[in-house]
Amino acid sequence: MAVSTESRKALHELIDLLQEVDKHWASDEWNITSEEDVYGAHRALMHLLEGGLHSHFEVDAAHPHFRRIVLPTRKFTGDNGDAIYFDAHVSHDHEYIVRGEMAGAVYMSITVEEGTGDGGLGSHTAGVLNNAQFDVDNNGRFELFIGGKPRARNWLALSENASAVTTRHYFEEETCIAACPDREPVITIETVSVNPAANTFSDASVAGGIRRAAEFVRSRTISQPPMSQAKQPDFVGLVPNTFPAPVLPADLGLAAADAHYSMAPYYLADDEALIMTGRWPTCCFANVCLWNRFQQTFDYRNRQVSLNRTQTALEPDGSFRIVVAHQDPGCKNWIDTEGRNLGLVFWRFMLAEGNITTPQGEVVKFADL
Repeated sequence: MAVSTESRKALHELIDLLQEVDKHWASDEWNITSEEDVYGAHRALMHLLEGGLHSHFEVDAAHPHFRRIVLPTRKFTGDNGDAIYFDAHVSHDHEYIVRGEMAGAVYMSITVEEGTGDGGLGSHTAGVLNNAQFDVDNNGRFELFIGGKPRARNWLALSENASAVTTRHYFEEETCIAACPDREPVITIETVSVNPAANTFSDASVAGGIRRAAEFVRSRTISQPPMSQAKQPDFVGLVPNTFPAPVLPADLGLAAADAHYSMAPYYLADDEALIMTGRWPTCCFANVCLWNRFQQTFDYRNRQVSLNRTQTALEPDGSFRIVVAHQDPGCKNWIDTEGRNLGLVFWRFMLAEGNITTPQGEVVKFADL
């Protein structure tokens, strides 16, 4: 007879959840209707499961450490080939020191998240501090204070419901930095008042970790309505190939509060291409990238599936003309769809100044390019 433990009960709950996700989320209930849709959903599910185990299985807000959130082989919640993200579990009960480096990034920020402690999708961004607001030395290094008594500089408050801090390093270079293992920034977090370490693990801690990982998966799958049925933020458009005006996301959970976003699906027949025109605004970072329907970037290690300003060749008048197509059109600024007829186009503009020109899309025949 199997020994009964809380960890075994939690494991069975996770197994049941995976079956439920397969039955409902990877089905026509979520508009998953083709063979490609199904194996794409299963790939996204495995990435989410890895993400939940990696970030939430073993956590301790009294002794936190930064973990890289997404990788070229672990993608979810709208990753970006030009960015490297970390997060760490924190609590209002503690005060922390974060030490790190810009590592060549043009933008870096740290945000306080609420609603992520049990593995759930963040409910609220409770504070942000970016590199225009804190001191960086001549070597690109910085020291930040998180929580505790207010300080005049380099300080970020922790709300009572704070559960994590997220860092963002954005790069504008010729290559996608997220695919370069030797470019990962060094960043650490330590508790100011050192507390005795907890026991390594117990039945309760293992069960709790499994349940947090399960909630990470659940909150990003069956707890979310299909995109076409959900109330979307103002920056999300539902009409293919037509982009809404870029706007700030306010305090939307897990969003960068000082970034303007614009997103819409693209749909292209096999013989079509999408021409996107516009102007990069005055800002510290901007790019456009392609996601699949599960908000995973396309393969930025081996294909050009995004463009930042450094990678974009401009027209004589300073505007851009970007071509989204299934195959190389032989012109500048091609973004590769991987041959996928349907996907998402996502624009980011960090610390933008003045008005941002809304990108325009036009579908044409590939042969006419």
